[in-house]
Amino acid sequence: MFSKFKKPDAAPAAAAPAPGLNVASRGPAASVTPITETPAAAKKPLMQPKKKAGEVAPVDKEKKRKEKLGEIKLDLHRALLDNLNLSALDQASEQDLRQEINAIATETLEEMGVVLNREERQTLSQDLYDEVRGLGPLETLLKDETVNDILVNGPQQIFVERSGKLELTDVTFKDERHLLRIIDKIVSAVGRRVDESNPYVDARLADGSRFNAMVGPIAVDGSLVSIRKFKKDKLGIDDLVKFGAFTEEMAAYLQAAVATRLNVIVSGGTGSGKTTTLNALSSFIDNSERILTIEDTAELQLQQVHVGRMESRPPNVEGKGEVSPRDCLKNALRMRPDRIIVGETRGEEVIDMLQAMNTGHDGSMTTIHANSPRDGISRLENMIAMAGIEMPLKAVRSQIAGAVNLIVQASRLQDGSRRMTSITEITGMEGDVISMQEVFRFQRVGLTPENKIIGHFTATGVRSHFSERFRLWGYDLPPTIFEPFAAE
Repeated sequence: MFSKFKKPDAAPAAAAPAPGLNVASRGPAASVTPITETPAAAKKPLMQPKKKAGEVAPVDKEKKRKEKLGEIKLDLHRALLDNLNLSALDQASEQDLRQEINAIATETLEEMGVVLNREERQTLSQDLYDEVRGLGPLETLLKDETVNDILVNGPQQIFVERSGKLELTDVTFKDERHLLRIIDKIVSAVGRRVDESNPYVDARLADGSRFNAMVGPIAVDGSLVSIRKFKKDKLGIDDLVKFGAFTEEMAAYLQAAVATRLNVIVSGGTGSGKTTTLNALSSFIDNSERILTIEDTAELQLQQVHVGRMESRPPNVEGKGEVSPRDCLKNALRMRPDRIIVGETRGEEVIDMLQAMNTGHDGSMTTIHANSPRDGISRLENMIAMAGIEMPLKAVRSQIAGAVNLIVQASRLQDGSRRMTSITEITGMEGDVISMQEVFRFQRVGLTPENKIIGHFTATGVRSHFSERFRLWGYDLPPTIFEPFAAE
Protein backbone atom coordinates (compact mmCIF):
# COMPACT_ATOMS: atom_id res chain seq x y z
CA MET A 1 0.00 0.00 0.00
CA PHE A 2 1.09 3.58 -0.81
CA SER A 3 4.34 2.40 -2.37
CA LYS A 4 4.35 4.95 -5.19
CA PHE A 5 4.82 8.01 -3.01
CA LYS A 6 6.06 6.43 0.21
CA LYS A 7 9.24 7.80 1.73
CA PRO A 8 12.28 5.64 0.89
CA ASP A 9 13.19 5.12 4.54
CA ALA A 10 9.65 4.43 5.75
CA ALA A 11 8.93 0.91 6.98
CA PRO A 12 6.48 -1.26 5.01
CA ALA A 13 2.90 -0.69 6.11
CA ALA A 14 2.27 -4.39 6.76
CA ALA A 15 5.25 -4.76 9.09
CA ALA A 16 4.34 -2.07 11.60
CA PRO A 17 1.85 0.70 12.12
CA ALA A 18 2.58 3.78 10.05
CA PRO A 19 4.94 6.21 11.81
CA GLY A 20 3.27 9.08 13.54
CA LEU A 21 -0.04 7.32 14.16
CA ASN A 22 0.55 6.93 17.89
CA VAL A 23 -0.01 10.52 18.92
CA ALA A 24 1.14 9.93 22.49
CA SER A 25 4.63 8.94 21.29
CA ARG A 26 5.28 12.21 19.49
CA GLY A 27 6.22 14.12 22.62
CA PRO A 28 5.45 17.75 23.36
CA ALA A 29 5.05 18.65 19.67
CA ALA A 30 1.64 16.97 19.61
CA SER A 31 -1.20 19.31 20.44
CA VAL A 32 -4.20 16.99 20.27
CA THR A 33 -5.49 14.30 22.57
CA PRO A 34 -4.62 10.85 21.19
CA ILE A 35 -7.49 8.72 20.00
CA THR A 36 -6.92 5.32 21.56
CA GLU A 37 -7.48 2.19 19.56
CA THR A 38 -10.53 0.16 20.55
CA PRO A 39 -11.38 -3.49 19.90
CA ALA A 40 -13.28 -4.13 16.67
CA ALA A 41 -16.40 -5.07 18.59
CA ALA A 42 -16.39 -1.76 20.44
CA LYS A 43 -15.98 0.44 17.36
CA LYS A 44 -18.74 3.01 17.13
CA PRO A 45 -19.58 5.63 14.54
CA LEU A 46 -17.87 8.90 15.32
CA MET A 47 -21.10 10.88 15.48
CA GLN A 48 -23.30 8.31 17.19
CA PRO A 49 -26.37 10.06 18.73
CA LYS A 50 -26.96 10.08 22.47
CA LYS A 51 -29.33 7.54 23.93
CA LYS A 52 -31.48 10.20 25.56
CA ALA A 53 -32.98 12.46 22.94
CA GLY A 54 -32.77 16.18 23.57
CA GLU A 55 -29.95 15.83 26.07
CA VAL A 56 -27.51 17.81 23.90
CA ALA A 57 -28.51 20.80 21.82
CA PRO A 58 -28.06 20.36 18.03
CA VAL A 59 -25.64 23.29 17.92
CA ASP A 60 -23.43 21.72 20.60
CA LYS A 61 -23.49 18.37 18.83
CA GLU A 62 -22.46 19.98 15.56
CA LYS A 63 -19.65 21.85 17.30
CA LYS A 64 -18.37 18.70 18.97
CA ARG A 65 -18.61 16.86 15.69
CA LYS A 66 -16.44 19.49 13.96
CA GLU A 67 -13.93 19.49 16.81
CA LYS A 68 -13.66 15.72 16.69
CA LEU A 69 -13.23 15.73 12.92
CA GLY A 70 -10.60 18.44 13.28
CA GLU A 71 -8.61 16.29 15.72
CA ILE A 72 -8.83 13.29 13.42
CA LYS A 73 -7.81 15.40 10.41
CA LEU A 74 -4.74 16.62 12.30
CA ASP A 75 -3.70 13.06 13.12
CA LEU A 76 -4.27 11.96 9.53
CA HIS A 77 -2.33 14.90 8.18
CA ARG A 78 0.63 14.02 10.37
CA ALA A 79 0.40 10.44 9.15
CA LEU A 80 0.51 11.71 5.57
CA LEU A 81 3.59 13.83 6.27
CA ASP A 82 5.27 10.82 7.89
CA ASN A 83 4.48 8.47 5.02
CA LEU A 84 4.41 10.50 1.81
CA ASN A 85 7.53 11.39 -0.13
CA LEU A 86 6.62 15.06 -0.62
CA SER A 87 9.37 15.65 -3.20
CA ALA A 88 7.73 13.09 -5.50
CA LEU A 89 4.27 14.65 -5.34
CA ASP A 90 5.01 17.28 -7.99
CA GLN A 91 4.92 14.57 -10.64
CA ALA A 92 1.84 12.82 -9.25
CA SER A 93 -1.50 13.04 -11.00
CA GLU A 94 -4.54 14.13 -9.01
CA GLN A 95 -6.13 10.67 -9.28
CA ASP A 96 -3.02 8.86 -8.05
CA LEU A 97 -2.55 11.27 -5.16
CA ARG A 98 -6.18 10.99 -4.08
CA GLN A 99 -5.93 7.18 -4.13
CA GLU A 100 -2.76 7.34 -2.05
CA ILE A 101 -4.35 9.70 0.48
CA ASN A 102 -7.47 7.52 0.73
CA ALA A 103 -5.32 4.43 1.32
CA ILE A 104 -3.31 6.06 4.11
CA ALA A 105 -6.44 7.57 5.66
CA THR A 106 -8.27 4.22 5.64
CA GLU A 107 -5.42 2.36 7.33
CA THR A 108 -4.89 5.15 9.85
CA LEU A 109 -8.57 5.23 10.81
CA GLU A 110 -8.47 1.46 11.35
CA GLU A 111 -5.42 1.84 13.58
CA MET A 112 -7.23 4.55 15.54
CA GLY A 113 -10.40 2.50 15.84
CA VAL A 114 -12.57 5.27 14.34
CA VAL A 115 -15.54 4.73 12.05
CA LEU A 116 -16.79 7.55 9.83
CA ASN A 117 -19.87 7.66 7.65
CA ARG A 118 -19.53 8.18 3.93
CA GLU A 119 -20.06 11.96 3.99
CA GLU A 120 -17.52 12.47 6.77
CA ARG A 121 -14.97 10.29 4.98
CA GLN A 122 -15.39 12.26 1.73
CA THR A 123 -15.04 15.59 3.56
CA LEU A 124 -11.96 14.37 5.37
CA SER A 125 -10.39 13.07 2.17
CA GLN A 126 -10.94 16.41 0.41
CA ASP A 127 -9.51 18.34 3.36
CA LEU A 128 -6.41 16.15 3.37
CA TYR A 129 -5.94 16.61 -0.37
CA ASP A 130 -6.23 20.39 0.08
CA GLU A 131 -3.59 20.28 2.82
CA VAL A 132 -1.14 18.34 0.67
CA ARG A 133 -1.69 19.89 -2.77
CA GLY A 134 -3.73 23.06 -2.11
CA LEU A 135 -3.96 25.84 0.45
CA GLY A 136 -5.62 23.96 3.29
CA PRO A 137 -8.75 25.58 4.80
CA LEU A 138 -8.63 28.40 2.24
CA GLU A 139 -9.35 26.05 -0.67
CA THR A 140 -13.10 25.85 -0.05
CA LEU A 141 -13.34 29.65 0.06
CA LEU A 142 -11.23 30.05 -3.09
CA LYS A 143 -13.54 27.67 -4.94
CA ASP A 144 -16.67 29.52 -3.80
CA GLU A 145 -17.69 31.76 -6.72
CA THR A 146 -19.77 34.02 -4.44
CA VAL A 147 -16.72 35.07 -2.40
CA ASN A 148 -14.91 38.23 -3.57
CA ASP A 149 -12.44 38.76 -0.71
CA ILE A 150 -10.96 36.47 1.95
CA LEU A 151 -9.69 38.22 5.09
CA VAL A 152 -7.80 36.22 7.74
CA ASN A 153 -7.32 37.78 11.20
CA GLY A 154 -5.25 35.09 12.88
CA PRO A 155 -5.85 31.34 12.70
CA GLN A 156 -9.32 31.32 14.29
CA GLN A 157 -11.04 34.20 12.48
CA ILE A 158 -11.66 34.20 8.73
CA PHE A 159 -14.02 36.70 7.09
CA VAL A 160 -15.26 36.75 3.50
CA GLU A 161 -16.95 39.42 1.43
CA ARG A 162 -20.06 38.48 -0.49
CA SER A 163 -22.00 41.08 -2.50
CA GLY A 164 -20.09 43.88 -0.83
CA LYS A 165 -20.81 42.72 2.74
CA LEU A 166 -18.40 41.08 5.21
CA GLU A 167 -19.38 37.93 7.08
CA LEU A 168 -17.57 35.63 9.50
CA THR A 169 -17.08 32.02 8.34
CA ASP A 170 -16.76 28.82 10.36
CA VAL A 171 -13.49 28.00 8.56
CA THR A 172 -10.41 28.04 10.81
CA PHE A 173 -6.77 27.02 10.90
CA LYS A 174 -5.54 24.66 13.59
CA ASP A 175 -3.05 27.17 14.98
CA GLU A 176 -0.68 29.97 13.98
CA ARG A 177 1.94 27.50 12.74
CA HIS A 178 -0.60 25.96 10.38
CA LEU A 179 -1.45 29.43 9.00
CA LEU A 180 2.22 30.34 8.57
CA ARG A 181 2.84 27.13 6.64
CA ILE A 182 0.10 28.04 4.13
CA ILE A 183 1.43 31.61 3.81
CA ASP A 184 4.93 30.32 3.13
CA LYS A 185 3.57 27.89 0.56
CA ILE A 186 1.94 30.77 -1.35
CA VAL A 187 4.82 33.25 -1.31
CA SER A 188 7.56 30.70 -2.04
CA ALA A 189 5.70 29.68 -5.20
CA VAL A 190 6.32 33.15 -6.68
CA GLY A 191 9.88 33.52 -5.40
CA ARG A 192 9.17 35.77 -2.43
CA ARG A 193 9.65 35.42 1.30
CA VAL A 194 8.06 36.51 4.56
CA ASP A 195 9.52 36.20 8.07
CA GLU A 196 10.39 38.33 11.10
CA SER A 197 12.98 40.33 9.17
CA ASN A 198 10.57 40.90 6.26
CA PRO A 199 7.13 40.68 7.91
CA TYR A 200 4.89 41.67 5.01
CA VAL A 201 4.61 40.52 1.41
CA ASP A 202 2.58 40.99 -1.78
CA ALA A 203 2.13 38.00 -4.04
CA ARG A 204 -0.40 36.36 -6.34
CA LEU A 205 -2.05 32.98 -6.39
CA ALA A 206 -1.95 30.59 -9.32
CA ASP A 207 -5.32 31.89 -10.57
CA GLY A 208 -4.12 35.51 -10.50
CA SER A 209 -5.81 36.48 -7.23
CA ARG A 210 -4.07 39.21 -5.26
CA PHE A 211 -2.47 38.08 -1.99
CA ASN A 212 -1.10 40.14 0.90
CA ALA A 213 0.18 38.88 4.24
CA MET A 214 1.68 40.35 7.38
CA VAL A 215 3.17 38.15 10.09
CA GLY A 216 4.46 38.64 13.63
CA PRO A 217 5.81 40.55 15.40
CA ILE A 218 4.03 43.23 13.33
CA ALA A 219 0.76 41.30 13.32
CA VAL A 220 -0.05 41.21 17.03
CA ASP A 221 -2.90 38.66 17.32
CA GLY A 222 -1.83 36.26 14.60
CA SER A 223 -0.87 36.59 10.95
CA LEU A 224 -3.06 38.82 8.76
CA VAL A 225 -3.93 37.69 5.25
CA SER A 226 -6.06 39.31 2.57
CA ILE A 227 -6.91 37.71 -0.76
CA ARG A 228 -8.67 39.64 -3.51
CA LYS A 229 -10.15 37.02 -5.81
CA PHE A 230 -10.42 37.50 -9.55
CA LYS A 231 -13.10 35.80 -11.54
CA LYS A 232 -11.96 33.19 -14.03
CA ASP A 233 -14.17 34.77 -16.67
CA LYS A 234 -13.16 38.39 -17.08
CA LEU A 235 -16.03 40.85 -16.75
CA GLY A 236 -16.59 42.82 -19.95
CA ILE A 237 -18.34 46.10 -20.58
CA ASP A 238 -21.66 44.32 -21.26
CA ASP A 239 -21.41 42.52 -17.91
CA LEU A 240 -20.75 45.75 -16.02
CA VAL A 241 -23.69 47.45 -17.74
CA LYS A 242 -25.87 44.48 -16.83
CA PHE A 243 -24.76 44.70 -13.19
CA GLY A 244 -25.60 48.42 -13.08
CA ALA A 245 -22.03 49.73 -12.82
CA PHE A 246 -22.80 52.25 -15.59
CA THR A 247 -25.14 52.74 -18.57
CA GLU A 248 -24.97 51.85 -22.26
CA GLU A 249 -24.54 55.54 -23.12
CA MET A 250 -21.52 55.74 -20.83
CA ALA A 251 -20.16 52.52 -22.37
CA ALA A 252 -20.48 53.99 -25.88
CA TYR A 253 -18.61 57.11 -24.75
CA LEU A 254 -15.84 55.06 -23.09
CA GLN A 255 -15.47 52.90 -26.19
CA ALA A 256 -14.93 56.03 -28.29
CA ALA A 257 -12.48 57.44 -25.70
CA VAL A 258 -10.31 54.31 -25.57
CA ALA A 259 -10.46 53.58 -29.31
CA THR A 260 -9.41 57.15 -30.18
CA ARG A 261 -6.44 56.80 -27.83
CA LEU A 262 -7.31 59.21 -25.04
CA ASN A 263 -5.11 58.86 -21.95
CA VAL A 264 -7.31 57.49 -19.17
CA ILE A 265 -6.89 57.37 -15.40
CA VAL A 266 -9.21 55.15 -13.35
CA SER A 267 -9.56 56.67 -9.90
CA GLY A 268 -11.17 55.16 -6.82
CA GLY A 269 -10.78 53.88 -3.29
CA THR A 270 -9.75 50.43 -2.12
CA GLY A 271 -12.14 47.74 -3.36
CA SER A 272 -14.01 50.15 -5.64
CA GLY A 273 -13.37 48.08 -8.79
CA LYS A 274 -10.50 50.03 -10.38
CA THR A 275 -8.74 46.96 -11.79
CA THR A 276 -12.02 45.48 -13.03
CA THR A 277 -12.84 48.75 -14.77
CA LEU A 278 -9.36 48.94 -16.29
CA ASN A 279 -9.71 45.38 -17.58
CA ALA A 280 -13.08 46.22 -19.12
CA LEU A 281 -11.78 49.40 -20.78
CA SER A 282 -8.84 47.50 -22.25
CA SER A 283 -11.30 45.38 -24.27
CA PHE A 284 -11.78 48.41 -26.58
CA ILE A 285 -8.11 48.43 -27.60
CA ASP A 286 -7.53 47.26 -31.15
CA ASN A 287 -5.94 43.84 -31.51
CA SER A 288 -3.19 45.19 -33.78
CA GLU A 289 -1.64 47.40 -31.06
CA ARG A 290 1.35 46.46 -28.92
CA ILE A 291 0.51 46.79 -25.21
CA LEU A 292 2.93 46.67 -22.29
CA THR A 293 1.60 46.27 -18.75
CA ILE A 294 3.50 47.11 -15.55
CA GLU A 295 2.25 45.94 -12.15
CA ASP A 296 3.47 45.16 -8.64
CA THR A 297 1.62 41.85 -8.82
CA ALA A 298 0.31 40.75 -12.21
CA GLU A 299 -3.49 41.05 -12.10
CA LEU A 300 -4.61 42.50 -15.43
CA GLN A 301 -6.25 40.03 -17.79
CA LEU A 302 -5.89 41.59 -21.21
CA GLN A 303 -7.27 39.56 -24.10
CA GLN A 304 -5.31 41.15 -26.96
CA VAL A 305 -2.74 39.14 -28.90
CA HIS A 306 0.26 41.47 -28.54
CA VAL A 307 0.67 41.99 -24.78
CA GLY A 308 3.94 42.16 -22.85
CA ARG A 309 3.54 41.81 -19.07
CA MET A 310 6.04 43.09 -16.52
CA GLU A 311 6.06 42.73 -12.75
CA SER A 312 8.18 44.69 -10.28
CA ARG A 313 10.34 42.86 -7.76
CA PRO A 314 11.14 43.71 -4.12
CA PRO A 315 14.74 43.62 -2.82
CA ASN A 316 16.21 40.31 -1.65
CA VAL A 317 17.49 39.44 1.83
CA GLU A 318 20.61 41.53 1.28
CA GLY A 319 18.57 44.53 0.17
CA LYS A 320 19.65 44.13 -3.46
CA GLY A 321 17.98 43.15 -6.71
CA GLU A 322 14.97 45.46 -6.47
CA VAL A 323 13.20 46.27 -9.72
CA SER A 324 10.76 49.12 -9.14
CA PRO A 325 7.73 50.04 -11.28
CA ARG A 326 9.72 53.06 -12.43
CA ASP A 327 12.53 50.81 -13.66
CA CYS A 328 10.00 48.73 -15.59
CA LEU A 329 8.39 51.86 -17.04
CA LYS A 330 11.72 53.33 -18.17
CA ASN A 331 12.58 50.08 -19.90
CA ALA A 332 9.11 49.81 -21.44
CA LEU A 333 9.65 53.11 -23.25
CA ARG A 334 12.48 51.42 -25.19
CA MET A 335 10.32 48.48 -26.25
CA ARG A 336 8.21 50.24 -28.90
CA PRO A 337 4.83 50.12 -27.13
CA ASP A 338 1.70 51.56 -28.67
CA ARG A 339 0.12 51.77 -25.23
CA ILE A 340 1.43 51.44 -21.72
CA ILE A 341 -0.87 50.26 -18.92
CA VAL A 342 0.36 50.69 -15.35
CA GLY A 343 -1.66 48.63 -12.88
CA GLU A 344 -1.40 51.32 -10.20
CA THR A 345 0.58 54.55 -10.02
CA ARG A 346 1.53 55.29 -6.44
CA GLY A 347 5.08 56.68 -6.40
CA GLU A 348 7.91 58.23 -8.34
CA GLU A 349 6.96 56.38 -11.53
CA VAL A 350 4.20 58.96 -11.99
CA ILE A 351 6.54 61.42 -13.74
CA ASP A 352 7.64 58.79 -16.27
CA MET A 353 4.01 57.80 -16.83
CA LEU A 354 2.98 61.39 -17.55
CA GLN A 355 5.94 61.90 -19.88
CA ALA A 356 5.06 58.71 -21.74
CA MET A 357 1.48 59.97 -22.18
CA ASN A 358 2.89 63.25 -23.50
CA THR A 359 5.44 61.78 -25.91
CA GLY A 360 3.78 59.47 -28.39
CA HIS A 361 2.18 56.78 -26.22
CA ASP A 362 -1.39 58.02 -26.55
CA GLY A 363 -4.05 55.74 -25.16
CA SER A 364 -2.08 54.78 -22.07
CA MET A 365 -3.98 53.96 -18.88
CA THR A 366 -3.38 53.61 -15.16
CA THR A 367 -5.19 53.62 -11.81
CA ILE A 368 -4.72 55.80 -8.73
CA HIS A 369 -6.25 55.93 -5.26
CA ALA A 370 -8.48 59.00 -4.95
CA ASN A 371 -12.02 59.79 -3.86
CA SER A 372 -12.93 62.16 -6.70
CA PRO A 373 -11.50 63.36 -10.03
CA ARG A 374 -10.29 66.61 -8.47
CA ASP A 375 -8.65 64.65 -5.64
CA GLY A 376 -7.03 62.49 -8.31
CA ILE A 377 -5.34 65.55 -9.82
CA SER A 378 -4.11 66.61 -6.37
CA ARG A 379 -2.79 63.08 -5.81
CA LEU A 380 -0.78 63.25 -9.04
CA GLU A 381 0.69 66.59 -7.93
CA ASN A 382 1.64 65.13 -4.55
CA MET A 383 3.28 62.07 -6.10
CA ILE A 384 5.41 64.29 -8.34
CA ALA A 385 6.48 66.29 -5.27
CA MET A 386 7.25 63.08 -3.35
CA ALA A 387 9.44 61.89 -6.23
CA GLY A 388 11.82 64.73 -5.36
CA ILE A 389 11.36 66.57 -8.64
CA GLU A 390 11.52 70.32 -8.08
CA MET A 391 9.15 71.94 -10.53
CA PRO A 392 6.94 75.02 -10.21
CA LEU A 393 3.35 74.09 -9.41
CA LYS A 394 2.12 75.62 -12.67
CA ALA A 395 4.58 73.51 -14.65
CA VAL A 396 3.44 70.37 -12.80
CA ARG A 397 -0.20 71.14 -13.54
CA SER A 398 0.59 71.93 -17.15
CA GLN A 399 2.30 68.54 -17.45
CA ILE A 400 -0.76 66.79 -15.98
CA ALA A 401 -3.23 68.73 -18.14
CA GLY A 402 -1.25 67.89 -21.27
CA ALA A 403 -0.94 64.18 -20.40
CA VAL A 404 -4.29 63.14 -18.92
CA ASN A 405 -7.47 63.39 -20.98
CA LEU A 406 -10.04 61.48 -18.96
CA ILE A 407 -10.61 60.48 -15.33
CA VAL A 408 -13.06 57.65 -14.64
CA GLN A 409 -14.14 57.62 -11.00
CA ALA A 410 -15.11 54.23 -9.54
CA SER A 411 -16.70 54.10 -6.09
CA ARG A 412 -17.86 51.50 -3.64
CA LEU A 413 -21.06 52.79 -2.09
CA GLN A 414 -22.27 52.17 1.46
CA ASP A 415 -24.53 49.29 0.42
CA GLY A 416 -21.54 47.45 -1.06
CA SER A 417 -22.41 48.17 -4.71
CA ARG A 418 -19.70 49.40 -7.07
CA ARG A 419 -20.54 52.08 -9.59
CA MET A 420 -18.81 54.42 -11.98
CA THR A 421 -19.84 57.62 -10.23
CA SER A 422 -18.21 60.13 -12.58
CA ILE A 423 -16.58 60.50 -15.99
CA THR A 424 -14.63 63.75 -16.15
CA GLU A 425 -12.63 65.28 -18.99
CA ILE A 426 -9.55 67.45 -18.51
CA THR A 427 -9.81 70.30 -21.00
CA GLY A 428 -6.60 72.28 -20.33
CA MET A 429 -5.45 75.10 -18.09
CA GLU A 430 -7.19 78.27 -16.99
CA GLY A 431 -4.49 80.40 -15.42
CA ASP A 432 -2.86 78.24 -12.73
CA VAL A 433 -5.80 75.85 -12.43
CA ILE A 434 -6.48 72.64 -14.37
CA SER A 435 -9.90 72.96 -16.01
CA MET A 436 -12.21 69.93 -15.88
CA GLN A 437 -15.74 69.15 -17.03
CA GLU A 438 -17.93 66.29 -15.87
CA VAL A 439 -19.72 64.47 -18.69
CA PHE A 440 -21.55 61.71 -16.78
CA ARG A 441 -22.32 61.17 -13.11
CA PHE A 442 -24.24 58.92 -10.75
CA GLN A 443 -27.00 60.89 -9.05
CA ARG A 444 -27.93 59.61 -5.59
CA VAL A 445 -31.51 60.10 -4.50
CA GLY A 446 -31.84 58.28 -1.20
CA LEU A 447 -31.90 54.93 0.64
CA THR A 448 -34.40 52.10 0.78
CA PRO A 449 -35.47 50.65 4.17
CA GLU A 450 -32.98 47.84 3.43
CA ASN A 451 -30.16 50.43 3.13
CA LYS A 452 -29.86 50.03 -0.64
CA ILE A 453 -28.76 53.08 -2.58
CA ILE A 454 -31.45 54.72 -4.74
CA GLY A 455 -30.05 56.65 -7.67
CA HIS A 456 -29.53 56.83 -11.41
CA PHE A 457 -26.88 57.69 -13.98
CA THR A 458 -27.23 60.85 -16.00
CA ALA A 459 -25.33 63.01 -18.45
CA THR A 460 -24.56 66.51 -17.22
CA GLY A 461 -25.64 68.23 -20.45
CA VAL A 462 -22.05 69.20 -21.32
CA ARG A 463 -20.95 68.22 -24.81
CA SER A 464 -17.71 66.28 -24.87
CA HIS A 465 -14.55 68.30 -25.41
CA PHE A 466 -13.33 65.47 -27.67
CA SER A 467 -16.44 65.20 -29.88
CA GLU A 468 -14.56 66.37 -32.97
CA ARG A 469 -11.76 63.88 -32.29
CA PHE A 470 -14.35 61.09 -31.96
CA ARG A 471 -15.92 62.09 -35.29
CA LEU A 472 -12.60 62.16 -37.14
CA TRP A 473 -11.80 58.65 -35.86
CA GLY A 474 -15.18 57.33 -37.00
CA TYR A 475 -17.02 57.49 -33.65
CA ASP A 476 -19.72 60.06 -34.32
CA LEU A 477 -21.63 59.89 -31.05
CA PRO A 478 -25.23 61.14 -31.17
CA PRO A 479 -25.75 64.42 -29.27
CA THR A 480 -28.56 62.80 -27.29
CA ILE A 481 -26.17 60.77 -25.12
CA PHE A 482 -24.92 64.03 -23.60
CA GLU A 483 -28.42 65.18 -22.67
CA PRO A 484 -29.49 64.78 -19.02
CA PHE A 485 -32.00 62.05 -18.38
CA ALA A 486 -34.08 61.23 -15.32
CA ALA A 487 -34.43 57.93 -13.52
CA GLU A 488 -36.60 55.27 -15.12
